[in-house]
Amino acid sequence: MIDHITIEASDLAKSKLFYEKAFAPLGYSLAFGKEDIFWAFDVGNGCLFEIQSTGEKPPLTHLHVAFRVNSKAEVDAFHRAALDAGAADNGAPGPRPDYAEHYYACFVLDPDGYNIEAMINEV
Repeated sequence: MIDHITIEASDLAKSKLFYEKAFAPLGYSLAFGKEDIFWAFDVGNGCLFEIQSTGEKPPLTHLHVAFRVNSKAEVDAFHRAALDAGAADNGAPGPRPDYAEHYYACFVLDPDGYNIEAMINEV
C-alpha cells in the first residue's frame, strides 16, 4: 500500500495554499509540516500527499514514494533487495523518531534518482 507521495514544489507557500483550497471539497486537510521545507495533507486511510520545497537535501528528491509494509523485517528485506537490484542507498533501515515515535524506514534511489521508501509506523 502506498503510505505517502511527496512532490517537489517550486513555490511552497503558493502550492500549500492551492492544495488547501483544492482539497477542501474532498475533505482532505493539512496534517503537519515544517515552514519552508514541506507540508503533508491527510488524504484519508492514513495516507498522505506531501509537497516539499525544491533543492532540499536527501532523503528528499524530486519525487518520493513511500510503501507501507507489515514489519521491520520487510523494510530490511526491501532495502537489501533494492541495493542488490542496483539502487543507491539513501538511508539505511532504522528508526526515524523525528518522523514519529515508532516510525521505521529505509530509503533508496531508483535508477532515475527517485527516492523510494519502505516504512512501518507501529503503534
